Amino acid sequence: MNKNKKILTSSDISRKIVRIGHEIVENYSDISKIVFLGIHNRGVPIAQRLKKFIKDLTDIDVPMGSLDITFHRDDFRERLTMPEIKGTDISFNLDEKIVVLVDDVLFSGRTVRAALDEINSFGRPSIIALAVLIDRGHRELPIRADFVGKNIPTNDGEHVAVKLKESDTDEGVFLIFGDG
Repeated sequence: MNKNKKILTSSDISRKIVRIGHEIVENYSDISKIVFLGIHNRGVPIAQRLKKFIKDLTDIDVPMGSLDITFHRDDFRERLTMPEIKGTDISFNLDEKIVVLVDDVLFSGRTVRAALDEINSFGRPSIIALAVLIDRGHRELPIRADFVGKNIPTNDGEHVAVKLKESDTDEGVFLIFGDG
């Protein structure tokens, strides 16, 4: 029997994003060097929300782009369905920038590894930091997030689904038991 449990509401997500935004501003003295790169799909709207929050807080308009890591994934050839290609959109120079890579869930670390490969084809940032809404543990690679909204350790057979108003009907973070 599959069950879903809502563990974060829309307002919880907003509070987590505000806290991450404050941490980013506190962590880097020169905000003008920061750029956000959201990983498709749900990392992009989270990056957009962080960008808006920092603009409202500091009056600095942080550049933002998006990454499509499809062809950098190590499981690309193993997937049975043809992936939807979103495309990478980076319209600014990454050299000597503080890149804050943004995603919804950090799990094995493989998505982040693929994103790092994609970033390296666009320039040489001075720093790459990782901001995630949810860290669920279970790393397969030595990757950790610099900014985390919430740690949600999961067990075998459990998954975390993030739903955002920009792409889904119900906004929230859900713990899914079984196959979903």
